[in-house]
Amino acid sequence: MALSFSFGGLPVPPLIDRTTTACSSNNSSSSHAFDAAYIKRAAELADKSAGFTAPHPNLGCVVATTANGSGKGGRPGVVVGEGYLYAEGTSPAELQAVESAGELSRGATAYLNMEPGDCYSDRTAVSALVNAGISRVVIGIRHPLPHLRGNAIRALRSEGLKVDVLGEDIQSKTIEEALKSCLLVNAPLLFRAANRVPFSVLKYAMTLDGKIAASSGDASWISSKKSRTLVFQLRGRSDAVIVGGNTVRRDNPRLTARHGGGHLPRRIVMSRTLNLPEVANLWDVAEVPTIVATQRGAQKSFQKYLASKDVEVVEFDILNPKDVMEYFYDRGYLSILWECGGTLAASAITSGVIHKVHAFVAPKIIGGRNAPSPVGELGMVEMSQAMELIDVSYEQIGPDMLISGFLQPVPDLSPTIPSIEETSAVDPSVSPYESSIIFFYKTWDPYGAFSNFSPHAIRIPDENGDYFTWPSVEHYYQAQKFIGVTNPIAQTCLDEIKSARSPEEAARIGRKIQRQHPHLVRDDWESVKINIMYKGLKCKFSIYPHLNSMLLSTAGSVLVEASPHDLFWGGGRDGEGLNYLGRLLMQLRSEFLGDFSASHDQSATHQERKDELNRL
Repeated sequence: MALSFSFGGLPVPPLIDRTTTACSSNNSSSSHAFDAAYIKRAAELADKSAGFTAPHPNLGCVVATTANGSGKGGRPGVVVGEGYLYAEGTSPAELQAVESAGELSRGATAYLNMEPGDCYSDRTAVSALVNAGISRVVIGIRHPLPHLRGNAIRALRSEGLKVDVLGEDIQSKTIEEALKSCLLVNAPLLFRAANRVPFSVLKYAMTLDGKIAASSGDASWISSKKSRTLVFQLRGRSDAVIVGGNTVRRDNPRLTARHGGGHLPRRIVMSRTLNLPEVANLWDVAEVPTIVATQRGAQKSFQKYLASKDVEVVEFDILNPKDVMEYFYDRGYLSILWECGGTLAASAITSGVIHKVHAFVAPKIIGGRNAPSPVGELGMVEMSQAMELIDVSYEQIGPDMLISGFLQPVPDLSPTIPSIEETSAVDPSVSPYESSIIFFYKTWDPYGAFSNFSPHAIRIPDENGDYFTWPSVEHYYQAQKFIGVTNPIAQTCLDEIKSARSPEEAARIGRKIQRQHPHLVRDDWESVKINIMYKGLKCKFSIYPHLNSMLLSTAGSVLVEASPHDLFWGGGRDGEGLNYLGRLLMQLRSEFLGDFSASHDQSATHQERKDELNRL
């Protein structure tokens, strides 16, 4: 007889009774079906974190006893633990899953939609699986970042665990479907890694006759309320929403993620001339920042006006979608939603930066010779030149139809030649980092541990000498802005920072209150913030030996935080920044090297004295 079950709304193939005799091909097929089902569940879990504290990979883990009954105390094929990574700096999915499973992890199989990334040399995810007694690991896809790809797989195999990678070690039609789910849940990361621009989605709503507004320009509302709610959710999964100047002038949008859950995406306006209204909803940055991208030298007086409203202005020599996306790639953006008009949409498509399209088609006809369409002139004169969507899906949303598809295939980042890191392991003369300048910024970079957002807790005394454990240096730094301030709002902010689930959230809370209520920030903040950062960094690099070794390994190199927009802590876009974070790290490196040298000299002197005594 067969036993069937389901979990999380995901159907699972029936389990074969152990007393049933079957040929090896049937056993293999059944095994693949189980692997596929659990990998799909891991991808489903991973998707729960999309957009909450982006950018970060979407990682899920399922721990299940195996179909032949191995797995201490568990029924055959039972899911005993699950977890997903909420954000960088929070508990790994693998650790959550094995902790949930407890003793049932021993001899079980762990299913991961993507290879875990080890940016910090602490191997938390790998160690969690090894220490829990997991016997087999099935991985959907390798990590897309070259300096992380394959590291965890090699580490797990070196510990004696059996590791299977979909499409490499396991192949079947069922597995192909599971592999697709792994690719889709991390499509933004894959596109970003392959193309070196953020994953960009073009969203628009149009009538049956292809209009996004009436001839008068009125566009409220083409789509239904259900469709608009879904748009809020799409915004909540994005790092930023981008529009052109025409949209600001015509619609005066807010571009918030109302009712959409997730985090609030930044708003980006692209305007070559800065012919924009002085009064606009986007200039209200109390809840979420706005960035205006423009051409160098455009309306300096209006730039000053925007600056007075705390709107960030970024100038480009020539304003075009490709350069703008490369800039936001450098700022670490993962996913951007384009809600622009037809002219900017056409420019973005021809620039090759649009990867996916969401088109809401409403059952309405409005007509109008001059009514705008969702995409402007692309230079195509024959139907054979039309761009066809890939992997198209259709979904009815209330009365509307949502048509979605990719303009470009999801990149295949399977390694075809050895990476520099793999070559370096064989030939030490090949170094992946030869530059005398070492740049760091995001936690997934090769030197991501230098970031304040890396998941390394610090225990440090406060002004009263009482010790408190902060989840990261960023938590500690942001909280110090409000230490000693008696205002209840400041105390509430301090409590929220202490309990923030990730460094990104701690930063958002601290920056928001500082922007909205500057009077709540301690009076001496500007004079003490460098010393506070130094104390936090010194604690971090003192208590984690592997981080200390990483810092010392950079001796002789200049350390630069590659933030293109932070001109105080970072190096700036064109090297114009003060780079105080890099300076402090180099100062600490010098101090640690001095301590190491002094200790080495003392040891050498002690040994010399011992040798002299032995000769006597």
